[in-house]
Amino acid sequence: MAENTVKAPSLAEPPPLGWHGGKTRIIAVANQKGGVGKTTTAINLATALAAVKKKVLLIDLDPQGNASTGLGISHEARVRNTYQVVMEQITLAEAIQPTDIPGLDIVPSGMDLSGAEIELVDVEEREFCLRRALAPVADEGGENGLYDYVLIDSPPALGLLTINALTAAQAVLVPLQCEFFALEGISHLMKSIERIRNGFNPELELQGIVLTMFDKRNNLSDQVASDVREFFGDKVYNTVIPRNVRISEAPSYGRPVLVYDLACAGSQAYLHLAGEVIRRERKEQAK
Repeated sequence: MAENTVKAPSLAEPPPLGWHGGKTRIIAVANQKGGVGKTTTAINLATALAAVKKKVLLIDLDPQGNASTGLGISHEARVRNTYQVVMEQITLAEAIQPTDIPGLDIVPSGMDLSGAEIELVDVEEREFCLRRALAPVADEGGENGLYDYVLIDSPPALGLLTINALTAAQAVLVPLQCEFFALEGISHLMKSIERIRNGFNPELELQGIVLTMFDKRNNLSDQVASDVREFFGDKVYNTVIPRNVRISEAPSYGRPVLVYDLACAGSQAYLHLAGEVIRRERKEQAK
């Protein structure tokens, strides 16, 4: 397998393809509750951002590796993966792979990642492993990031891997399924975000909450959406991701839904979400 590496250019050499010379925005896609559309949102938001000419890196930090599978990365192609990056065996740049989506790269998950939670216990400053790995690619604090956006697909748990994601990120995007128990889970996540902010990453902010699996035929979906908007206000995106069979089918073909069926309601929703994310980022930068 060919080795895919990315490095920052020196002033003496021309910038490589994809070098945009701007700040990189790092967003963790997180929810400790499984089955809320977290990985689906990470894959399709990354694809939608790439579709509007943003340079995007998706980091698959979930041991299940569904984001890697959903972007067509075979298990054989995951020789260099997030486990080695988090354990600081290789650099992040050495693990980056291109996808079939122009402008979208990935650092795939690996089977060993499930053991990282235990192995990290003995690592000094274990909460900062991913942040250290990201620094050269994102050019933290500078203007020379390799990507416009880095999205981190976090595990559905509040262990050390998710802590690494939240410590490395500047913001967290929370997919929230429109069901009753989801409201309970998000309160735990908000407390965890506050603990990360106080202990490791004071700049971490809530980028937004996206309502997923919305079923307009179900009164409960409307009620949950109303309750979430009442509590979180404008932190909830206007865009709602509908329950859509095309979204469910796409991963089995190793494709984002935007590639699988651009015209379906799910694809259009993720394109609208990408637009909202970009507008929200511009608004924050203008402050």
